[in-house]
Amino acid sequence: MVEEEEAPVAVQGRVKWFDPAKGFGFIVAEGLDSDVLLHANVLRNFGQSSVADGAGITVTVQKTARGAQAVEVLSIEPPQGMEVSVSDESDQPSAEMLAALLVEPARIKWFDKAKGFGFANVFGKAEDVFINIEVLRQSGFADLIAGEAVALKIVDGKRGRMAVQVLSWDYALR
Repeated sequence: MVEEEEAPVAVQGRVKWFDPAKGFGFIVAEGLDSDVLLHANVLRNFGQSSVADGAGITVTVQKTARGAQAVEVLSIEPPQGMEVSVSDESDQPSAEMLAALLVEPARIKWFDKAKGFGFANVFGKAEDVFINIEVLRQSGFADLIAGEAVALKIVDGKRGRMAVQVLSWDYALR
């Protein structure tokens, strides 16, 4: 006898861990008796290649014979308790200023998690945009890969343009 799969249901939870190198991770969601598998392909369909541990996440879950699996990411929220910190500069953008910044579509030039920073190029503009790992984490990402398309909110800092928020590519299409 073949066990039937249940219909997908939307659940909210937190990312327990996600490893881009392994291509999967797990979500802990209230009301479910087991962790939810989050495969890298499902995350990529949302427009991200990684997600930060502890990030809030809403997914559609399919219960199968192998356990609960995310089939679609609906939203991702940065980990709780993190504030946006551009750098050690004194002009930190307020929440209102951050909300008012334009979203600019960009492609990652390179990002080195071990060094804690990287650069992106905004479409149609020549100068690089600096991305600090703390801004990346506060935006709900764990890592970026060269060539990845993202959306950025950018300010002009003392040393050039710098990202204050990283968003999924899908966000840029809205």
